[in-house]
Amino acid sequence: MFGDIVNAAAILIGGSLGIALKGRVSERFETLILQAMALGVLIIGFQGALKVTNPLIMLMSLASGALLGEWMRIEDRLTNFSQWIKDTFAIKSDGFVGGFVSATLLFCVGSMAIVGSLNSGLYNDHSVLVAKGLIDGVISVLLGSTLGIGVAFSAIPVLLYQGSIIIGAGFLKPFLTEVLIADISTVGSVLIIAIGINMLGIMKIRVGNLLPAIAMAVVFSLTLN
Repeated sequence: MFGDIVNAAAILIGGSLGIALKGRVSERFETLILQAMALGVLIIGFQGALKVTNPLIMLMSLASGALLGEWMRIEDRLTNFSQWIKDTFAIKSDGFVGGFVSATLLFCVGSMAIVGSLNSGLYNDHSVLVAKGLIDGVISVLLGSTLGIGVAFSAIPVLLYQGSIIIGAGFLKPFLTEVLIADISTVGSVLIIAIGINMLGIMKIRVGNLLPAIAMAVVFSLTLN
């Protein structure tokens, strides 16, 4: 769990530093920084998505994942959870929920979160999660300065999400192949693209409701490969 804890701590620290900068930068600079971050997120997403090896698995995973996620109302539950945190800690921030949801999705759906957690659980190799922590920490500073304190609190679901993969890695080991990991990473990269689109305000994609697509990628990859 060492790598997971380092990752979560980096997000917490980075988000807190970003909050300290919030208000000291004019609104037009904040807007441009957020747009720049969104463009960077899009590039990261496209970089991973273009490595797709089986488009059929990707499309089937996204479609079935969307149906399942919409039925489960995952994004609404994530929003309600963030609202509960806000109310519990009496946080007075209008953008808390948006910052929490956006940062949580961004830090959880990438391939580094999945691969890093698997390496940590299977081989006690925390290097990927530590590296991810450094990257997430820098991103948290920039997001925190524009989206507020919700970014720092996203460390909680990141810790739980990656921790659950680390704990369950031993059960997944017999099924893990390079092809399976590639299929999962491709779907995760598409979700990252969707997050970038949301950050730019081009349209609203309910990315939270697409999260089951990652699990469906496992099912289809094991079935069709």
